[in-house]
Amino acid sequence: MQDKFVLAIDQGTTNTKVLLLDRCGRLTARASSPLAIRYPQPAWVEQDAEALWSSVTEAIDDCLAQVDHPALAAIGISNQRESVVIWDRDSGRAAGPCVVWQCRRSADFCEQLRHRGLEALLRERTGLAVDPLFSAGKIRWLLDNIPDGRLKAEAGQLCAGTVDSWLLWNLTGGAVHACDATNASRTQLLDLRRLAWDEELLEIFGVPSQVLPKVSRSSGILGESTALGRLPAGVPIASLIGDSHAALFGHAAFRPGAVKATYGTGSSLMTATEGPILSERGLSTTIAWWQGAGVTYALEGNILVTGSAVQWLGEFLGLADPAGDAAALAAQVPGCPGLYVVPAFVGLGAPYWDARARGLITGLTRGTTAAEVARATLESIAYQVRDVFEVMQADAGVQLPELMADGGASRNDALMQFQADILGRVVRRNLSADLSAVGAAWLAGLAVGFWSSLEELEALPRAEDCFEPRMPEAERQTRYAGWLEAVSRARLHAGSQMSRTSGGPVTVQS
Repeated sequence: MQDKFVLAIDQGTTNTKVLLLDRCGRLTARASSPLAIRYPQPAWVEQDAEALWSSVTEAIDDCLAQVDHPALAAIGISNQRESVVIWDRDSGRAAGPCVVWQCRRSADFCEQLRHRGLEALLRERTGLAVDPLFSAGKIRWLLDNIPDGRLKAEAGQLCAGTVDSWLLWNLTGGAVHACDATNASRTQLLDLRRLAWDEELLEIFGVPSQVLPKVSRSSGILGESTALGRLPAGVPIASLIGDSHAALFGHAAFRPGAVKATYGTGSSLMTATEGPILSERGLSTTIAWWQGAGVTYALEGNILVTGSAVQWLGEFLGLADPAGDAAALAAQVPGCPGLYVVPAFVGLGAPYWDARARGLITGLTRGTTAAEVARATLESIAYQVRDVFEVMQADAGVQLPELMADGGASRNDALMQFQADILGRVVRRNLSADLSAVGAAWLAGLAVGFWSSLEELEALPRAEDCFEPRMPEAERQTRYAGWLEAVSRARLHAGSQMSRTSGGPVTVQS
């Protein structure tokens, strides 16, 4: 199998990436295709589902064109999570937009669930808080707004699913309608312990069972490819996994005691656990992956806006390259003590789960510069990561000695140094820009025998560097206290009921 490759697809919010990895884990070819995002109303976020699929086929073709007739052992898929597509079972065409994970259009229905006293049931059954982030409310909205959506769904004419299921359906030419357990665990329709769709939850959200995909392992042969451009028919599709889970696997963090943060459009912190732990502090209980002998569970904290805050600032300032130029602007100043940006553009995720919070900038003076606001926007990413890190350590009941980092924004050295400073922990950065794709490739390779064991994967080389904390403890706590005060203002500004959730940072000894 030395001459074969695993093809990994990483379908993200802003682009689709495709990689070829050899048996030594080396990157042989790479391609990407951008993807547009639409904002039809305030706090609504969607994409064209057909354009999303086209980005996948384009990236596959571009990647395969870089190697002369590559022999493919398997295909692995990682994907943006919670985002939902509904399509026609016969034609295979999307029946509406892809409602993206950041979208808050189901906020009113989530509020109804709280008023009905269902939050405790949903948290216990699914491990998730009531929030528009999760897929079930999005599926309900689509069924209500697609013409004759409910009638067609009940007649079995529609398929619904997370993005992995949409890709699998298209890659197999409509032969397989399935999703993996990690993506299913983010819908709020899965019984976390039985690994099955829950009839009571389906009734609560008004989702007919016949529209949903089969729940499958994260690693295992789910189907075979149909011929698509340069992609040949008959290649085993051997992994599906949510991108954050795939990144944890790509760090080789197979066992409890390690925590990673993926820095992307939003951010996710995740740590594997011995079994399902129900958080009392605003974290999600989720499935890390379903591979080999059984299921590995995890605690996760989802931050809604991190890298996209830098993009927003660049657009707000009219910069030519919004994200890149805003980051360069932030690099012009060493810090911005007392100045805070709370990027609650679509509310706040973990650990607050406050859909009504809204963004603010606090600590402005007449002398505040654009560079300082850019720096404060960058630092907001690190502050939000600390919010989640502290409650994760408390819920897991173990000391987390370091933070593993990956994702696009982790390439910013100033951010990584400030992250180490404000956490008081070593930050160990994986230098791969494609860790989610690597994790998906590893899981696919395990399924077809391309790699034999977790131990073989652990032995593969990984390029990493480290950032040591330098900030004095007193300064660290003063700055963080200022952040917590700014968050409080962002929540009160919108008239939010801060007592509604038990989430929020706790004091943990650094």
